[in-house]
Amino acid sequence: MITPSFITSLNDNEVFVFGSNLAGAHGGGAARIAYEKFGAEWGVGVGPTGKCYAIPTMQGGVETIAPYVDDFIEYAELHSEQMFLVTRIGCGIAGFHDSEIAPLFTAAADMPNVALPRGWREMIEADKARRLARADGKDTFLQRRGLLVRRWVSILWRLLGL
Repeated sequence: MITPSFITSLNDNEVFVFGSNLAGAHGGGAARIAYEKFGAEWGVGVGPTGKCYAIPTMQGGVETIAPYVDDFIEYAELHSEQMFLVTRIGCGIAGFHDSEIAPLFTAAADMPNVALPRGWREMIEADKARRLARADGKDTFLQRRGLLVRRWVSILWRLLGL
């Protein structure tokens, strides 16, 4: 599933997943929308709140966000009756790039009750295809580089007469 670009309303079973800060001060970006439209509680910066789920993104690097994403994925697995609409958490005010955050959601990509932003889903699918190609023994960058090195060594040996 793909998260709509603009979410202005939620069905009864839908949950707005947004990037927050640990203090739950929902002053801008998707957090403000969560607070103003979907019942996110001021002061709740982690987990379910109103018709939302808050994932903190303002406390440090990507490595500090990953455990909260893992907790979200576990929560979504336990609440299969709900549809979670994940926004581009961390890619607004927090300043991360989509390519840094999308991989954190790889485990959620195949979940029927989690919608991800289109670009994230495309990145995750492309990464899966690359990994499958490597596993199938198809030509990869490192294999091509290794072949090139072997060719140069062979030429060098011939030039040195060895």
